Formats: sequence, C-alpha cells, structure tokens
Amino acid sequence: MRRLPWVGLPTDSTVLGHHRFAVAGEKYVRALVDAAQATPLVLPSLQPPLPARDWLQGLDGLLLTGAVSNIEPQHYEGGRSWEGNLHDPARDATAFALLHDALAMDLPVLAICRGFQELNVALGGTLHPQVHAVPGLSDHREDLQAPVDVQYGPAHAITLSDGGWLAQWSAGDRVQVNSVHGQGIARLADGLQIEARADDGLVEAARSPRHRFVLGVQWHPEWRVMQTPFYHAIFRAFGQACRQHQQNRLESP
Repeated sequence: MRRLPWVGLPTDSTVLGHHRFAVAGEKYVRALVDAAQATPLVLPSLQPPLPARDWLQGLDGLLLTGAVSNIEPQHYEGGRSWEGNLHDPARDATAFALLHDALAMDLPVLAICRGFQELNVALGGTLHPQVHAVPGLSDHREDLQAPVDVQYGPAHAITLSDGGWLAQWSAGDRVQVNSVHGQGIARLADGLQIEARADDGLVEAARSPRHRFVLGVQWHPEWRVMQTPFYHAIFRAFGQACRQHQQNRLESP
C-alpha cells in the first residue's frame, strides 16, 4: 500500500525559557493531515541551514508557513528595521535554501503569508516592510486585542484573476479572506503570475506558471480549513499535486 505523500515545513526558531526550540504551528500540521491528506515532516530551521537538497529528495511537497516574525529587510532592499520588528534569521536562511532547491526540482510548493513573501523575495521580488504606511494601501494587520477567531475571521475581499487557479476553485471571482500581516508584496518577482488582489491593489496571491504547482497566498487558508470550502480547495489541490509528484518519483527509473 502506497504511503501518504510527505510534505516538509520549515520551523520557526524560538526561545522558550532558556533554550531555543524549532517549532511549527499545529494549525498547518492539521491542515496538511485533514485537507491535503499528506504526512507533515518538520524541517528544523538552523543557522547555518542544513543541506536542503538532502531533505527535499525524499519529499513530495513543501509548505512554507506563516510566522510571527518578518523577513529581515536586507534580503529585499527594505532599508533598516525598527524596534519591535521581530526577525528570525534561521528561518530566513532555511526557507530561502529550501526554495532554491525545491523550485529547481519542481517540487510542489504552497506558501502562506510569510511563506508567500519568502517565495517572492527568493525569486527577486521586493516587499513593503509596513503595508499600512504606504499611501493608498489599507492596514492589513489584525487587531491584537481581539479574540483569535476574530483576528482570523473574514477581514476583506479579494478579486480572483480570470482563468486563474483560485478562480477555478472558487464559486465566483470575489471571496472574503482573513488578514494578519504587516509586510506585503511590493514588486512581484519575475516569473510569478498574479492570482488575486485586494481592493487596495495589494497582490494577495500568485503562482509560477513555469512549475507544476507553486502557489503563494497572503492570507491563512489553514485556519478553519475544513469549514471553509475555498480554503479547503487550496489544500486539496496542493495534496493532489504532492500525490502526483510522489507517483512520478516512484515511477522514474
């Protein structure tokens, strides 16, 4: 009997008490199990990063998760950081190394929130360090004082690109999504194709037409994934791509 596809997800490097831990959000793990029907494998983020290709050769997909930290600005010409802007250089190093090899291997990639920003930066794009400070753009951050169900509840509408993947997986060309990010896409990387925009013009999703499955979304489809058909469709499609990659890998000589 064939096993479920293996999907790797990089961790955050977090200090708990006196020690540093490699941690992964349970909501992403559950979404992989329940909606993508895949087996999650946690990939520890270290500095310097462990050899990415050694990991990826045995995997069928890569999930880049969201995080409380932001990508350090030197990676995308973002200027100087500021007090209170949380960073995770081990996560940066590991995610970029994984992406470099995963894209070269045509491994299915689903990139969420920080992961979408990592994908864009890895391919040469840039970010707005603070979306809310850019004239004409809305404040896409969550209310930190609100209950978590409110923070991750529907926050704004996005328009899905005609003929895109997301439009095919949705019942229409407009959907409501959550919004819990401070950084956002400034210049979209060459090779990425827009899948969705917010009403203020911010790119909310993009994919790579040069790969079988490389999709980045700015919101969090892992949240209440089994109760939200549009979110579930994203993970279901990712799981299908991982199973196809697994089959191709097993059948290759």
